[in-house]
Amino acid sequence: MPKLKTHKGAKKRFKVTGKKKVIHNKANKSHILTKKSAKRKRNLSKKDTVSQADRGRIKDMLPYDL
Repeated sequence: MPKLKTHKGAKKRFKVTGKKKVIHNKANKSHILTKKSAKRKRNLSKKDTVSQADRGRIKDMLPYDL
């Protein structure tokens, strides 16, 4: 069998933890920040886990991490 290729865009966006959870940065933090509250911007800067439904697609893109 040939080697599987890692999706380079997914490699830059997702990180796998030690317990095989996938984490990512939240969206909506790049522009139009004046109308967003400080609490909302603070929570957007935190990491979040990928849902269980999307985990299979991430696993296909990162074959050697999961």
